[in-house]
Parts: sequence; structure tokens; C-alpha cells
Amino acid sequence: AGLGARRAGPGTRCRGGGSGDAARRLSPLPSPSPHGRHPPPGNGSGSAPRPPPLCRQQTEITGSFKYINTAVSCLVFVVGVVGNSALLRIIYKNKYMRNGPNILIASLALGDLLHIAIDIPINVYKLLAEDWPFGVEVCKLVPFIQKASVGITVLSLCALSIDRYRAVASWSRIQGIRVPLCTVVEIILIWVGSIVLAIPETIAFDVVPMEYRDRLYSVCLLHPIQKTRFMEIYKSAKDWWLFSFYFCMPLACTAVFYSLMTCEMLRKKSGMQIALNDHLKQRREVAKTVFCLVLVFALCWMPLHLSRILKKMLYNEYDPNRCELLSFLLVLDYIGINMASLNSCINPIALYFVSKRFKNCFQVAA
Repeated sequence: AGLGARRAGPGTRCRGGGSGDAARRLSPLPSPSPHGRHPPPGNGSGSAPRPPPLCRQQTEITGSFKYINTAVSCLVFVVGVVGNSALLRIIYKNKYMRNGPNILIASLALGDLLHIAIDIPINVYKLLAEDWPFGVEVCKLVPFIQKASVGITVLSLCALSIDRYRAVASWSRIQGIRVPLCTVVEIILIWVGSIVLAIPETIAFDVVPMEYRDRLYSVCLLHPIQKTRFMEIYKSAKDWWLFSFYFCMPLACTAVFYSLMTCEMLRKKSGMQIALNDHLKQRREVAKTVFCLVLVFALCWMPLHLSRILKKMLYNEYDPNRCELLSFLLVLDYIGINMASLNSCINPIALYFVSKRFKNCFQVAA
């Protein structure tokens, strides 16, 4: 399930660095100035800031990337709307599918569906057009929904991993479906927490006028100058915050609780009753399904986080030899954007191939 899209400006070519994107849920590489350069920092003495040196050759994202991103976005829209809608319908229509893990999966699918239905059409237009016509409110709404959607995905995966450990640790006491009230409380906390964590995006993003080739454009982006100390810290630490909380945390949570679950299953294996083998197999299948969802999440989001962290650590806008590195990071960034986009539509497909129950339900629904 991403986080504040912004563009570098009306063109896809820059002379000093930066890139734009309108495709997914993380803010891309820093935006350039109206003439393709990064806004240079002040020196604190009141004198004019020193501009970064120009690249010897233009750093360019070709027009083909626009159409690749557009094609991927359209694919995500169609597959995501159909797949996530079918998944929600299956869980709603079949009472035996309304257990704790599946309700969490339904919550995850609903978050993805909101992002797909609202953000992707706007992002496709934003990618192809040269101007932002939707106003400040929509500019703030799009990254808010993007980040909230990723928050729902991340927290749902953590809740699913914890749920699987609880199911194994207390399986001798639980013979049927777990009390749904506990799951309802979890989902409420997940959505409230995701919304609260997405609020800084609405504050940070704004429509900024930008002159490019003697024409004035309106660009929706993370504003380079924030009004409060908290937002300045958020802006400077955003890439590390997104990497640690929205990527590393669900992987660490899964690793910890699946290790505990494995130890618990090995410890209780000798004392299990033969009559409960079918029940145990069902729980193993659910555990395998949750692990698959976490693995898909990691594969989809790793390239984008990698490009942002590499740029944070290696890129120096004042290095005259930076341009080859920047070209590589721009390509990796766009590949990451496309991979991250796929995460919004791939979960129903993964469930079809991993879970026998979901596969049967999808086949009946078709």
C-alpha cells in the first residue's frame, strides 16, 4: 500500500539535478529551480547564495519514462480496482471468510482501493501535463491519501504478523473464529494512526509558482521553505523516517513474530492432538499467506527506498562530477516509483496463488 508525489517542474529535463514524479506515494528527488538547478542554500551572512555548478551535459529523463509510468498507472488502476473490489466482495459475501486475518486484509484492500480510485487518475494527469490545475486543496489531499494508504498497509501487515503469532501461541484455547471486536479495535487504531501520521504531508505540500522557459507554471510539490521548526525537521529527515517506519518496521515486525511463532510451533508439536491437524494446517496456510504479502511489499518498495537513501548519502549537488550518479539515481527512482505502484494491485493476485480458500472464492466470483 506511499506518499506525497511532486514534480520537478513542467519539463522532464534538468541541468543541475532533481527529478519529478507524479506516480506514487513517496516524495521524489529534490525539485530544481526554474532553470533546472537546485535552489542553492544561503550562507547565513546575508550575501547571495552560491549556486551549484552546472553539469557538463544535461541530465535528462526521456519522454518514454512518462509513457511507461502512465502505462503502469493505467494497469494498476484497472487491475487494482477489479482485484481489490473482488477481494472486498468475497470477504463481505462469505461468512466463513470473515475472520480476524481476512478482515485486516480487507482493511488493507480498502486503503489500496481509495488510493487507486482517487490518486492515480490525478497523478497520471500530473505526470503528462505541464501545469497543476486542481488548486491547493487537491495538492494537499493527494499526498495525504498516498501516505495514509501506505500507513494502512504497513500497520496492517504488522497486525497480521502479531495475529499469526497469537493464533499459534493460544491455539489450544481458541477453537473457532477469534472474537471480532479485537480486530475491529485494531482496524480503528490502524486507520486513525495512519491518518495522523499523514497530516504533515498536508502541511508540507503546496502549489508553488515556477518560471520555466519564460512561462509561469503552478507546481504541486513539497514546499522548499517550511513555516515551523517541526516541519523543517520533517522535511530534512523525511527520507529516513519513511525508510525506517514505512519499510523497515513491518519487515522487522514480521521477522520477530514469525521467529517466535516458529519456536512456539516446534515446542508444541509433540503435544498436538491428531484431531486438530486440519485446524493447524489452516493456520499454517494463513501464516504463509501473510508472509507472502510482506514479501511482496518488500520487493515492491525496496527500489524506491534504495534510490532515496542512496541520494541522501552519496549525492552532493556541489560536486561537478555528480551528473552520472544523478542520471543513475533518476532511472532508479522511476523504476522504484513503478514498482511501488504495483503494490496497490498485486495483493489480490498474490492471495489467489498462495491461499487455496481465496483462490476458490475468486474462481466462484469470476
